[in-house]
Amino acid sequence: LPGGKIRDGDNGVARARGEAIRAFGTAVDPAAAELPPFLPRDPVLLDDRAAYLDAVRLTDAHVGRVIARLEQEGILDDTLVVFLTDHGISHVRAKQFLYDEGTHVPLVVRGPGIPRAAVRDDLVEHIDVAAVTLAAVGLPLPPAMQARDLFAAGYSPRAAVFAARDRCDETVEKIRSVRTPRYLYVRNGFPARPHLQPNAYKDAKPTLVRLRELHAAGRLDPLAERVLFAPVRPAEELYRWPDDPWQLANLAADPIHAGALAECRGLLDHWLATAGDPAAETVAAYDADMAVFLGTGNADVERNIATMKQWAAEGR
Repeated sequence: LPGGKIRDGDNGVARARGEAIRAFGTAVDPAAAELPPFLPRDPVLLDDRAAYLDAVRLTDAHVGRVIARLEQEGILDDTLVVFLTDHGISHVRAKQFLYDEGTHVPLVVRGPGIPRAAVRDDLVEHIDVAAVTLAAVGLPLPPAMQARDLFAAGYSPRAAVFAARDRCDETVEKIRSVRTPRYLYVRNGFPARPHLQPNAYKDAKPTLVRLRELHAAGRLDPLAERVLFAPVRPAEELYRWPDDPWQLANLAADPIHAGALAECRGLLDHWLATAGDPAAETVAAYDADMAVFLGTGNADVERNIATMKQWAAEGR
C-alpha cells in the first residue's frame, strides 16, 4: 500500500480509514462489522475489524491497478497472476494458529490455460503455488517437493492438507493439524499452557490489550472466556469445520466421531513421519535465539522468556 503496510494500533486504524475515504469516498462503518461469536462487540475490536476490511478494499484496488497495467502493456494474457496471503487476520485466534481464521486464505489465479471465472472448493496448500509457477515456465517438479500443480492434466485433489506452527518470537509453541473435506484435527503440543500465551508482539495489539482488560474485569461472556482465556487446552481438538466455521464445538471426546478422530490421528502421524517433523527445540537453541533480546530494555520480552523457561522446567 502507499507509504507501506497498514500497521496495528490506533494510528493504523485511523490511517486505514483515511486511505479508504480518499480512495472510495467512504470507510467501513465499525458498527456494521461482523465479529467472530467469541469476540465482544467492543469499540476497539469493531474499529480494528473495520480497518481490516478497509485494508482489504484498498488491496483489491491496488491489485486492479496491476492488472490494468498488464493489460495496457499487452502482456496480461501471457502473464500468470497469483494472489494469496500468508495467513489470516492478525488476531487472537487467527494468525499463528491453525483454525480457519489462521489458515483459510485467499487464492486467486489468472493466466494462460486457466479456466476463467471458475471457483474450486478442493483443499490446497501454500506449497502448491510453487508447483503451479514451475509448471508455468516449463520446469519439472523436483522429486522431493510435496507441492502439486493445481492445473495439471489429470490433477487429483488432495484428500487432506496439513499445517504446523512452532515457536513465534519468544513464545514456545507446537501445534499440528490435518484437514479433510469434513474434519479439522488439531494437536496441541503444550496443552498445559493457555491458548493466549504471553507474546510481546501480540500483547501490544490494541485488540488483545482490550481483551485482557475485559477478562481481568470479568466482563467477557462464558464463550469468550472458554475459547480465549482457559488456563489449559485440550491435547486434541476435532471439528466438523464445514458446519462449525469458528471451531467452537470440540468433538474429540465424542464417541460418535471416534472413527474420524482415529483417521485424522493416523493421517497426521503419517505426515509427521514422512515430512520430517523437527524435534523439539533444545534449551541451548532457544537461549541462543533469545540472546539478542536480553539486555535491550525490552522488559516484556525478557519477562516472557523467563516465563517460557519456567514453564519448560515445570514440564508444561
